[in-house]
Amino acid sequence: MIETARLRLRFWTEADRPAYHALCAAPEVMAHLGGPQAPAEADPGFERMLASQAAHGHGFWGVERRSDDALLGLCGVKYGRVGPILDRLEIGWRLRADAWGQGYAREAATASLAWAAAHRPGEPVYAITVPANRASWGLMTRLGMRRRPDLDFDHPDFAPGHPLRAHIVYQG
Repeated sequence: MIETARLRLRFWTEADRPAYHALCAAPEVMAHLGGPQAPAEADPGFERMLASQAAHGHGFWGVERRSDDALLGLCGVKYGRVGPILDRLEIGWRLRADAWGQGYAREAATASLAWAAAHRPGEPVYAITVPANRASWGLMTRLGMRRRPDLDFDHPDFAPGHPLRAHIVYQG
């Protein structure tokens, strides 16, 4: 578990599955991730997070607010599964819309990058998003990550011509 001033980053448990389903069903949260998902569509992502934490001791952790134990979303580092970040450390975040604009994503991401530096020294950390997701790439910039246009790629989960197919890459 990682604790910050306001947050706790922790492993997921089976009891968190309904909260994860709710996060993945929110249109505003999923706008740049392919759209809202039904529970059956979200389950593979949940299973990947459980598998990552079991195999590697890290992944996209659950993010809880310490003051009330509310599960706000996810943030952490895992090994990438696509394109130029395949098998490289990838940082990512996804928070409930009511948690946006309060600095939680930056706080959780800063703690995740510190964890990576301490536990995976020398391994660069990458982040990916779509060009339209200004909030995410803005945070990447504020975290000190730099844009790597030479690593941009078409995400294989989206068909050619899909507006979310083109992905940009940042490196920390």
